[in-house]
Amino acid sequence: PAVATGNELIRFEQPLTERMRTFLRIELLYEQTLFHVEEPSDFGARAAVAALLEILTILGRGDVRADVIKELERHADLLRRYRSQPGVDPARLSGLIDGVAELRVRLAEAGPHLMNPLKECDFLTTIRQRSAIPGGTCTFDLPDYGYWLNLPSAERRTQLDEWTDRLKPLCEAVAEVLWLTREATEPEQLTASGGLYHHSFDRNEQVSLVRVLLPGNAGIYPEISAGQHRFTVRFVRWRGVAARPTPVAQDVRFLLAVC
Repeated sequence: PAVATGNELIRFEQPLTERMRTFLRIELLYEQTLFHVEEPSDFGARAAVAALLEILTILGRGDVRADVIKELERHADLLRRYRSQPGVDPARLSGLIDGVAELRVRLAEAGPHLMNPLKECDFLTTIRQRSAIPGGTCTFDLPDYGYWLNLPSAERRTQLDEWTDRLKPLCEAVAEVLWLTREATEPEQLTASGGLYHHSFDRNEQVSLVRVLLPGNAGIYPEISAGQHRFTVRFVRWRGVAARPTPVAQDVRFLLAVC
């Protein structure tokens, strides 16, 4: 994502479930991977591999694939309910439903072991183990990695594309789930009295993500703390990297989406 400037809105998001927290981390790391894959330098390749290995670490902590499939099915059910709503564009809605169904089929066909080729790659495993050590992937530690990094950029790119293609079914499905989650709720303009805003959830409300949007030139940012039944947004003023932020005492107008 491009850096916001001027009045362009910056989004601040707070996940409310472990599943949403995992999805947001995968989204960030996959975007980083794709960005650095485009860089022809060996440092770009290093950054792409590092982000890819972090995704593998996350995927090793649970059945993320099953969670994504469940979320796709849930969103498909929600979309189908809109068919009876007035003012809905049926062509647009059918396209969304078909897109979700296609992603689900691709993920299901990939199977539960879609990441095994990456997890079982000795080359990546060694880099992953050494990455826990600061500077542990120097060429004197990993001469084979150093050799690979000095291959022609086109040859490295072919290998990186092969690895990222393995991640694509899951990561694109995660991106679609997050897009549907964000787009399902229109941001509402609110006021934080004295720089503080409290929100309590309805008993039957299923919420997984809080989004606060502010102009890029506002000079402030939110600190969001959330619990099972409520969340609080506290606005603080940015004072540079050498000073501690200070709480905002005046009222703050902001956009909020509870998804």
